[in-house]
Amino acid sequence: MSGSEKLNPVQLNEILKERIGKEQRHQRLHTEFSINPHKRLHVLPDKPMSRKQTELIEENSDFIEAFHKARLEPTKKYSMPVTESQEIGWVSDPLIPSSCQDERFNFHRVSTDVTIHTERALKKSN
Repeated sequence: MSGSEKLNPVQLNEILKERIGKEQRHQRLHTEFSINPHKRLHVLPDKPMSRKQTELIEENSDFIEAFHKARLEPTKKYSMPVTESQEIGWVSDPLIPSSCQDERFNFHRVSTDVTIHTERALKKSN
């Protein structure tokens, strides 16, 4: 058949049947529900003045476990960083122990002769 010939209704029907059969062979029906761990799940309560009794729902431990795992910090979910932006700060433990007496890391407010003079000058001007 060349591209200029018109197809009759029988031929069009055969093409449609082949197409539908091909779609049905490759179609998969998913019947199990699972939450997306990368999106937040918002559970909305009933309206406050609703008279409808809340339904008792049995707890699904797999669902609750997946929900809690999705809310964990990335360092607790994965052993190594997944993206390049996670590499910065992945190891956040201090390299040396901190101490309050170590002057390299604790910058306490110290008065010097310059700061004392400036504070006195500001008090006099007010």
